[in-house]
Order: sequence, then structure tokens, then C-alpha cells
Amino acid sequence: MLSALELTLVLLSAAVIAVVLLRAVGLPPLVAYLAVGVVLGPHAANLASNSGAVHSLAEIGVVFLMFSLGLEFSLPKLLTLRRHVFGLGAAQVSVTLALTVAALLALPLAARGWLFPGGIDWRAAVALGGAVALSSTALVIKLLSERRELETEHGRRVFSVLLFQDLAVIPLLIVIPALSNGDDWWYGLLLAAAKASILLVLLLRFGPPLMRRWFSLVARQRSHELFTLNVLLATLLFAWLTKMAGLSMELGAFVAGMLIAETEFRYQVEEDIKPFRDVLLGLFFVTIGMQLDLRVVLDSWAQVLVLLAVPVLVKFALVVWLVRAFGGSAGIAVRTGVWLAQAGEFGFVLIAQALGAGLLGDKAVQPALAAMLLSLMASPLLIAQANRIALRTTSQEWLQRSLQLQKIASSSLARSKHVLIAGYGRSGQGLAHVLEAESVPYLAMDLDPDRVREAVAGGDSVVYADATRRDALIAAGIHRARALVITFDEVENSLKLLSLIADLAPQLPVLVRAANESDIERLRAAGAAEVVPEIAEGSLMLASHALALAGIPAGRVMQRLNAVRHERYAMLRGFFHGADDHEHESIEQEHQHLHAVGLGADSPAIGRALGDVELQGARIKAIVRSQGRLVAPPPEMLFQVDDTVVLAGTIDQVGAAEAALLGGG
Repeated sequence: MLSALELTLVLLSAAVIAVVLLRAVGLPPLVAYLAVGVVLGPHAANLASNSGAVHSLAEIGVVFLMFSLGLEFSLPKLLTLRRHVFGLGAAQVSVTLALTVAALLALPLAARGWLFPGGIDWRAAVALGGAVALSSTALVIKLLSERRELETEHGRRVFSVLLFQDLAVIPLLIVIPALSNGDDWWYGLLLAAAKASILLVLLLRFGPPLMRRWFSLVARQRSHELFTLNVLLATLLFAWLTKMAGLSMELGAFVAGMLIAETEFRYQVEEDIKPFRDVLLGLFFVTIGMQLDLRVVLDSWAQVLVLLAVPVLVKFALVVWLVRAFGGSAGIAVRTGVWLAQAGEFGFVLIAQALGAGLLGDKAVQPALAAMLLSLMASPLLIAQANRIALRTTSQEWLQRSLQLQKIASSSLARSKHVLIAGYGRSGQGLAHVLEAESVPYLAMDLDPDRVREAVAGGDSVVYADATRRDALIAAGIHRARALVITFDEVENSLKLLSLIADLAPQLPVLVRAANESDIERLRAAGAAEVVPEIAEGSLMLASHALALAGIPAGRVMQRLNAVRHERYAMLRGFFHGADDHEHESIEQEHQHLHAVGLGADSPAIGRALGDVELQGARIKAIVRSQGRLVAPPPEMLFQVDDTVVLAGTIDQVGAAEAALLGGG
């Protein structure tokens, strides 16, 4: 048996390696944690088996997941999407659960025993039906955001169904333990429902004002550590209260999240709880993976394939039918079905709960766990093909795509020498209003249907279209445009669009908005005629006002600003990083850093010209001497003792350059 420290090191090392490897092929961390559990569990390496500490921490991880779910519970959001949430979402969960239970019970005993070694009864069928009805909220929402499809017609339906699924987890967490009470299951279920109702009424009636006063008192202490401790206390306290009442800890954590969601501290709490939730939830999935016996799975490969294919296909067909029944087009229905066909993380929670309650045997669980894991692994690959599947399975989708392109083309036909705007957020709208004031024709493209609808109603020239698609660009008149302005937040989408422009209209000048100056070179190398970094331009505006207030003539101020822009913002590129920068941004390898290096008498660079020293890709931004600071020193300048050299570059470049200057490499 490993010690606690050794066990922690093994789990962390394995998790890091697995996450890195699986992210490289586009799979989510959840799959990596499951794989770690399989490898380290009692059925394989047996390095982390029988550890009560691991299982306790994993259970707390689920508590924090439910707390986060409560934080995201929003009554206004529910009201906005109420038709999809309580119509489509409720129908999907209830019909899937009922159909799964009916199908499992309709199977002959021999077939049921073949699929689930040891057999299952109706109570186990309910637990399995609940697991099948759920999809992966974490995976799907992440992919929707990355693919910029959250505000599409199918994206809204997918989000609404996931929201109802998350809400449905609460009664399922109450029902499954109650079913373990043998023939008195109905009494246990009624008692649990009564306890939950009383507890919810009391907490929701008196909880919000008490929670707001409690957190206000803590926040006034202005201590981040105290605030974080308070969040942990609130989460675990409510979980303990519901456990003492004979209910699940997850229900208490969910209620705690709901109460805090009604206060002004919601977003700070969400940030504070996220590291604990992610790490402990990872441990939960590790423990789920530990329950999987690969030898049993290999012996039962036929059952695994059946349990993988049938639920995914039936769930896909059921969602397609329901979306059509609720008025969605065939293309929207197919896309929604593909996005929701996989298993979900709460399905693993329900399976674990059913296993702990004795509703499912260990051997019966093995094929189901393997099938759920495989469906999660295949889901990103299927979702990537959702548009292609929709186009191939429904002729109506081709007609709708043609109508959409025709609508875009009709909006652009009357325009020539116009400016195309990719993305119609705040930056795109501000640009459009300036162009309109100067009578310059423009056409904007955006994927937010509400934004497009409101803008069109307000008289703006905007169409619903994906600017990163070739056919949409052609319909928008890319060959007649005088310029393209890209206002995307994500640099990867900008690079994708630049690649298309290089193929379609290489002579078209493209202006790109960039969030950071570190992206300038990548965007310019991809074909951008000009890149405007927001942070750098904001610094320039602050500098211009500061210089004016300092008494510098306006002409000289403009000359300085133009010089900085002419140098492609080189003067502003990079900054000295401090400890607090890690809290606000992800400092990646390509991010530009500034680093000051002092030269002593033993430095091999002393007496040599700046241009003669190999700096491994870094550049010298300034030299600081007793006489003052010299910005952009000439390459023929010689290094002197006590010089402070300000280096600019990536982390690796700056480190290598420092070693070259100080003689460390």
C-alpha cells in the first residue's frame, strides 16, 4: 500500500501525462482521468486501490460540481429558453428514461443476463435509464463555445436540453438511493421527497437574505483567503446538512450554489471554487475508472459494442424526432441529435450511486462503463462531422443553405467597393457606425441570431453568416469588396479566415483586431495588411493624453504616436510580468515577455557589440546605464560593465539570451 504522499505523486503524474496526451488528439480531460483510473485501479496496476482518502475526496469533487451547477442556475435564463428547456428538454429526459427502462425490462431474461452479467431488475433499469438520458454538459458546452455555435439554432436547443438534464439530476439523486430500500422503496422515496421539499422550502425562503449578509460580512474583511475559506465552508456545510437529513450531499451543494447565485458575489465565488472543483472532480473520474476491469470488458466486447451503438443511435434518433416535433428544421434536428448522443459525466455519478446502493453488481456495470467511456471518446469526432452529417441526411438542409446564401448575396448585390466586417460585436458595430457616417458601404456577418435580428431591425447592414466559410464569403461579395475587417476575439478564427482570403482574394487588404500584441506577427504572417492590438492602442491613447497634460505640443504627440505605429508597436510589445498576471491571463510560450539582465565584469558580452552576441531570437529593447535609458540601441553599440539589458521575447528566448549574456550557455 502506497503512502498518502506516494499515492498523490502517482495520481498527479499519471493525470498530467494522460491529459497532455489526450488533449493532443482533441479528447477532453475527463477521458484522461478515466484512463488513469483504469490503469492504476485494482484491476490493472493496483497502485491506488482501496484508498478511502481518494474516494472521500472524489465524493467532495462531485459536491463541488453540483455547487457550480447551482451557481449557474438562473431563473431569467430559464424563462428566456423556457420552451426549449421545459418542452424539448423535459421530453428528451422523460422519453429517453422511460424508453430505456421499457426496453431493458422487455428483454428476455437470457438477453438481459448476456448484456449485464448477473442480471438487473427494474430498479437498476431506472438507474441505467437516468444515465442514458444524460449527455456531457462539460464536453458539449466547451465544444459549442470553441466552435462559436452556442448562439446558433441548434446550439440553443442543445444548451436548453443540457440545462434540463442538469436539473433532472437532482430528483434522480434522490430516487436512486430510495430504490435501495427493498420492498419499502416507495416509503423511502416518499420520505426523501418530503424531506427534500421541506428543506428546499426552508432554505429558499430564509436562505437568500442570510447568505447575502453572511458573504457581505466576510467580503468587508477584504481578505481573499478568508473569502475562499468561506466558500468552502458554505459548500460543505450545506452538503453536510442534507446528508444529516438522510439526503444526498449533492443536493445540499446545489442549493448552496443557488443561494449564492442570487447575490452579487456569484462570479467571485465561481472563480474561487473552480480550482478545487476541477481537481477533486478529476479524482472522482479516476475512481470511476478504477471500477472498470479491462479483462472483463475484453471478454464482453460484443456486449460493449451493443451498449455503445444502441443507446447512441436511439438517443440520436429520439432527439431528431423531438426537435422536429417541436418545430425545428431537419438540419437543426440532425445537428442537435449529434451533439447530444453521447453519455455524460452525471451518468457516471448515477452509475456510481447505483453501484454503492447495491442496485447494480460490479460485473453488470463493466460493459456499461466501457460503452459510456467509448461514447465520450468518440463524441468530439462525431460532433466535428455534424454539419456534414446534416447535409448528407436531409435534402431540406441543402435548400436552407441555398436560401441562406441567396439572402446574403441579395444583401451584397447592391454593394460594390464595400467593406466586409467579420463579427458584429462591439468593435464591429462601432466600425460600422463610423463607416456609415462617412457614407462608406459595408456588410457585416455574425453568428448571433439575436444580435443580427436586432441590428437588422435597427437598419444596420448585417447578415447571419459564418465568415469563416468559403461559400458565405463569396455570397457576401468578397471579390467586389474594397477591404475586410476581422473583429473576432479568437485569434485562431482570424487565422482561419485569413487563410481563406489568401486563397479567394489574395489582393484584398485585411485589417485584423487582435486582443494582444503577441499575436501581431502571426496575423501579419498569415496575410493581414494591418493588425490593431487593442491593449497597445489603449496604451497609446493613454500616452497621448498624458503627454498633452505634460505640456508636450500636439504635433509632437502625434509624431510620437505615428512613430510607434510605424514600428508595428515594437515599443509597446511585451511587458514585465508579476505574480498577479497569472491570475488574469494564461501566459503561454509565445507570449511576449520583458526581462531585465544586469551585466557584471565576468560577463562574456562585455566589450562586444550588441549585434555580435547571439540572443537566440530575443531582442534588446533597451540598455540602462548611469547616464540614462537608451531605447532601441544600435547594433554597433558595445556592452559595458553594470549595463542593464532589457530583453524582449518568449519565455524560452529570453532565458536563452540571458544565458548567452551571463555565460551560462
